This record gives sequence, structure tokens and C-alpha cells, in this order.
Amino acid sequence: MWKCLPRVTAAWVLALAIASPGLAAPPIAEKAPDPSTAGDYRIGVGDVLNIQVWKEVDLTRSVPVRPDGKISFPLLDDLQAAGLTPLELKLVLTERLKQYLSEPRVTVLVEEVNSYKVYVMGEVVTQGALILKNKTDLLQVISLAGGFTAFAKKKEIIIIRNNGKNGARITVNYEKILSGKSPEQNLILEPGDTVVVP
Repeated sequence: MWKCLPRVTAAWVLALAIASPGLAAPPIAEKAPDPSTAGDYRIGVGDVLNIQVWKEVDLTRSVPVRPDGKISFPLLDDLQAAGLTPLELKLVLTERLKQYLSEPRVTVLVEEVNSYKVYVMGEVVTQGALILKNKTDLLQVISLAGGFTAFAKKKEIIIIRNNGKNGARITVNYEKILSGKSPEQNLILEPGDTVVVP
């Protein structure tokens, strides 16, 4: 028990030192990225991006992705953002800013995810659009919609997926997912998917 005291005391001393006026504030750690903003996440219309350019206060700002998929950024005017990953947009910004800065260091964070939207219709408690913040499967979306009504045909759920010109229709059996017979039917929904519960 006594061996822990120096560590606790040191922690308190550090906390008091940080809180004391006149001392420099410690650096603020970056917020851990949301799962949907990492890796293969594609920026979409309505998302809000936080773009930081190191040592360039005038170029550090939050920008919305407009309905045309573009953002407005100082010096560079309009840039295509929708459809790119944050890393891809970072590379585009870095390359374009080299015209004005010797070694631009750019960070792109997705501050608000507003483009990951799916629609739920039919025999659920709450119909309409759902804005998702990360990858969400069918069962989770049905739960977010309040669950089924008493008249729902749970064996005939349809997911309509717009993948280009021809929309795909996927029929899903909720009861088989729940029983564990067909867990693969519990699909991860994609932006723009429509779930119809007859």
C-alpha cells in the first residue's frame, strides 16, 4: 500500500502544476477518430471536414461538403471532396498548396458525419431517414427505427441498394439471422440503402 504513495503524490503534483495559472497549458491530445472516419471511409455530401495546415492559422478551418460534392478552401477555390477518403483529400490539398507553401503539412478530419444516411420504410415503429455515425448492420438499423410493428413480415425484408444505374434488391429473412442459421444476411448497410419491411 505505501509503495503506491509516491506515484499518487507525483500525479497530484502534476495535476496541480497543470491547473496553476501562469503555466503553459499541456498540449491537447487529438480525439480518437470515429470508426466511420478512418481507413476506407468515403467523404460524402453534408459531411463537415476539419482541415488543419500546420503553422497556418488562416488555412485551418471547418468546411462543409456542399451538395455538388465540393468544398471551398482559401487559395484553392473549389475542390472535389465527396467520394475521396480523408487521406486522399489530404494528398490533394498538400499537392495544391505546394504552389503557395514550401512544405505544407495538412491534416483532414471528418468532424461531422452527415452523409451516411439510410432509409427505413414499412412496418417499423419509426419510418424515415437515419443518419448513421459508423458502420451499422441491418439488425441495428431496425432497432434504431424502434423495431417492428405487429404486422411486419420479418421473413421478407428487402434492402434496396443503389449501386450505380441498376439498383440491387436483396431479400433478407430476419428470423434466420436471429436464430443463427443465416448470420451472413445481417448485412452492413451502405449510404443510400433503403430497408423495406412489408
